[in-house]
Amino acid sequence: MAEREGFEPSIRFWRILTFQASAFDHSATAPHAWNRPPRRVGASVQEIACGAGLGQVRGMIALLLALSMQAAAPAAPVTVQPADPLPVDWVTIPDDEVLVMTLAGGGTVTVRLAAAYAPAHVGNIRRLAAARWWDAGGSVYRVQDNYVAQWGDATEKKPLPDGVVANPPAEYEWTGGAAPVARLTRRDPYAEWAGYSADGWPLAGSGTATWLPHCYGMVGVARDLAPSTGSGGDLYTAIGHAPRALDRNIAVVGRVIEGIERLSVLPRGTGDLGFYKTEGERTAIVSVRLASDLPAAERPHYQYRATANPRFTAWIAARENRTPPFFTVPAGGADICNAMPPVRRMPAP
Repeated sequence: MAEREGFEPSIRFWRILTFQASAFDHSATAPHAWNRPPRRVGASVQEIACGAGLGQVRGMIALLLALSMQAAAPAAPVTVQPADPLPVDWVTIPDDEVLVMTLAGGGTVTVRLAAAYAPAHVGNIRRLAAARWWDAGGSVYRVQDNYVAQWGDATEKKPLPDGVVANPPAEYEWTGGAAPVARLTRRDPYAEWAGYSADGWPLAGSGTATWLPHCYGMVGVARDLAPSTGSGGDLYTAIGHAPRALDRNIAVVGRVIEGIERLSVLPRGTGDLGFYKTEGERTAIVSVRLASDLPAAERPHYQYRATANPRFTAWIAARENRTPPFFTVPAGGADICNAMPPVRRMPAP
């Protein structure tokens, strides 16, 4: 790295000494160590080369020795926070609820399907994947800034496979069942309440109706004007501020749990509503598969965090009231889209 004129101390000299210290203290080489300019703790390279700055060099040596002694001390015990999950709190997502979309260039986007909340549409999606419907001619053909990325059949002419219902029943909300096991403190701007299902989904509801909210990364079914409900052949995910006005107007069928950046960084479409004007602008879909249809060795495995326990209740409180030193004024609440239930890759055994 070229040094800038007037910048001190020498970054090269600081990194050499920090690297030496890292033999005793590995935190010295962690990424956060370079997030701020180093303090002036010693002479510049030019001063040392001229034999000057002996006092500063001695100070640097003293600092290095202090780091070594500190690293040699017993490690402080890890403090367990009330919101920290236990191993039992992580629940494996079934393979037939994991949909893996591979894009041209090798990137993948993984979706968890909400089979319990939109069974007819998810059934269609599973049949489309089994028929390899997206593999020939499917693409990401719309990317609208601060709104959605959409994929499927850009021509709208490709026949649906046998067994796929063109317009299933509207699965925009439901009554009864799938009640929340935990709720946020404040009323939701678009509903009377917002909370979490026992199986790790965000929920919103009013009166007797419950629905999946349109948060960042949630996946919905593109449709034409009513009475169309969409087959599931064309899907979209929110890549901007949560478009909650879509709640209860479109079937939400899942959530992107890995690879959202493959979609959110794509060039924005210059046509109306973010559609690409030419075929060459689209990103081709190579394949779409359920994890259950992949060879066992190639299946990605994910886990959602259980929500019906005191630790998750403490997690909600932590999301609603961020703490110092950075946060000095607690908000006293959170939007459901800013407190999405955690999902992770299953750790290696």
